[in-house]
Amino acid sequence: MKKVLFLLFIIFSQLSFAQKNERISTVDFVQIIDGNKAEAMYYYQHNWKILRQMAIKKNYIASFEIMETVYSEEAPFHLMLITTYVNNAQYEQREKHFQELIKLAGKLKLLNDKKPTEFRKNLFHKENVRHQN
Repeated sequence: MKKVLFLLFIIFSQLSFAQKNERISTVDFVQIIDGNKAEAMYYYQHNWKILRQMAIKKNYIASFEIMETVYSEEAPFHLMLITTYVNNAQYEQREKHFQELIKLAGKLKLLNDKKPTEFRKNLFHKENVRHQN
């Protein structure tokens, strides 16, 4: 657990570097299950990433990042998904904005017709992570 907390401290320290105080992030820690890495990566590249690229174009988010990490007993996840908002107003509108973008994007793109519950498990979700300078 200490290693996970240390890893989180390092990540959030790096996220806040050279950013304004107002920035807020959400972070998901994702475990890929049953060896379905190809399906998980396809899903995030063709759905999650696309929605965030659309969100940047519409000025709904400031940035996003998919970070791949080595799975361990202390940190039992493979991916960290980070979405950063410019300020609290943008953050508060996130659900409305992403619902709009999901409608525009259409049907989920899946590899081998596997549903997300078959290839990934969200272990932790942290919202309202505020950046400090």
